[in-house]
Amino acid sequence: MINIDVLNLGPMDNATYLVTRAADALLIDPAWDPQFIIHTVETKKLNLCGVLFTHGHFDHVKRAQELLEHFHLKAYLEEKDVPLSGLPAELLHTYSGDQTFQIGPFSVQILATPGHTAGCVCIQIEDVLFTGDTLFPGACGRVDLPTSNPRDMLASLRRIAALPEDTRLFSGHSYGGRCSSTVADEKLHNPYMRNALRWEEK
Repeated sequence: MINIDVLNLGPMDNATYLVTRAADALLIDPAWDPQFIIHTVETKKLNLCGVLFTHGHFDHVKRAQELLEHFHLKAYLEEKDVPLSGLPAELLHTYSGDQTFQIGPFSVQILATPGHTAGCVCIQIEDVLFTGDTLFPGACGRVDLPTSNPRDMLASLRRIAALPEDTRLFSGHSYGGRCSSTVADEKLHNPYMRNALRWEEK
């Protein structure tokens, strides 16, 4: 079973996730304060196996280059969001659409969930789905930005709703101090997901 530490960093309530199993670790959306993240990983004596981004917006990748260079790692990023990220190609593992990666001891499933950006993904590890800015507790990501698409967002919300209801969700921001939920709770209480499901019925 994995352990999840939430590192709330930066002025936009960004959630960086440190995912561990024993002494091995992954980072999801590390941004804003690379020195703090590096200190956390090294103080815990973790073997950092990989870094993944849910999408390429600046607030999710800000100063990530410093961290990647420190650990001599390449980050996983969906190819359509590479231009948004501004990260150099030599620091990226790019891919397209749904994927399964074995990163150290972690089996990582990538679910393409465009809408907030063209290359937005959710990252599933065991029964946990890291949703980035696709889904927040009670809300969803903006769809009025470059490469956003409202219809794609509706389809992506329906895709998340189709997962097992006990799937744990962790979003890209801790808005209001809350970043976690479950599929069951969102199907019941999230008006954007409920609207997406009603749209499907029409």
